[in-house]
Amino acid sequence: MTPTKLETLCTKTCELVLQVGQFLREELGKVRDEAIEVKGLNSLVSYVDQEAERKLVAGLSQFLPGSSFLTEEETVKASSGTYQWIIDPLDGTTNFLHQLPVFGISVALLEEGQLILGVVYEPNRDECFYAWKEGGAFLNKRKIQVRSNPLLSESLLATGFPYYDYSRMEQYLNTLRILMKSTRGLRRYGAAAIDLVYVACGRFDAFFEYSLQPWDIAGGAIIVQEAGGIVTDFKNGDTFISGAEIIAASSKIHPQLLAIIKEEFPK
Repeated sequence: MTPTKLETLCTKTCELVLQVGQFLREELGKVRDEAIEVKGLNSLVSYVDQEAERKLVAGLSQFLPGSSFLTEEETVKASSGTYQWIIDPLDGTTNFLHQLPVFGISVALLEEGQLILGVVYEPNRDECFYAWKEGGAFLNKRKIQVRSNPLLSESLLATGFPYYDYSRMEQYLNTLRILMKSTRGLRRYGAAAIDLVYVACGRFDAFFEYSLQPWDIAGGAIIVQEAGGIVTDFKNGDTFISGAEIIAASSKIHPQLLAIIKEEFPK
């Protein structure tokens, strides 16, 4: 897809995501306990997630007829093809249900398995982050970039606590111990898409987590990349899109963080 077509598609996607974000705002605080379903250990869903996903799928299908989808709530059958949308209609569902103001919508587009477009919208602050391949990264029409800070000791990091996969808990806690002593601090907001775009605009210096899903990280990952950051797995490879492992950081902080994580996560 040409850069001009990608930019046009990104603009349309942002408009759609903003509309769905308004729906999220309208439903905040209205979900009753009996309307919440438990999908798995500490994994919740409500009609808000599902309806938001339906709205996104319907709109994106019109923008790119014949494209396939990978969605968190499975309101449409997962499929692959030349173009595949990856959607998280409500990243930070638990925050949303508890009325904590850190949640958002994440949409990404893959072409032949490669990220080419990403949009992440945070309704509470009315912040729309977006990027397309070789087009740069933006926040509400303003170009953004990762921080230029070169020192891990002066860095603020984001992470996510394991909430269902505890198989690497010891390695994770060891990593936290090291980073608590060697950084400016660690934050856990509970919405990976938001963590990633905060890296892209320089609010965080880096983000790392394991046992996520593609819809958690795809939209934010390309925004970090287009903002000048580096995104890898824990071994400095490119398998991060699976969500199994991800490090996102500036080019100056990434090697320092990677060295610590590789030491604690040798496998």
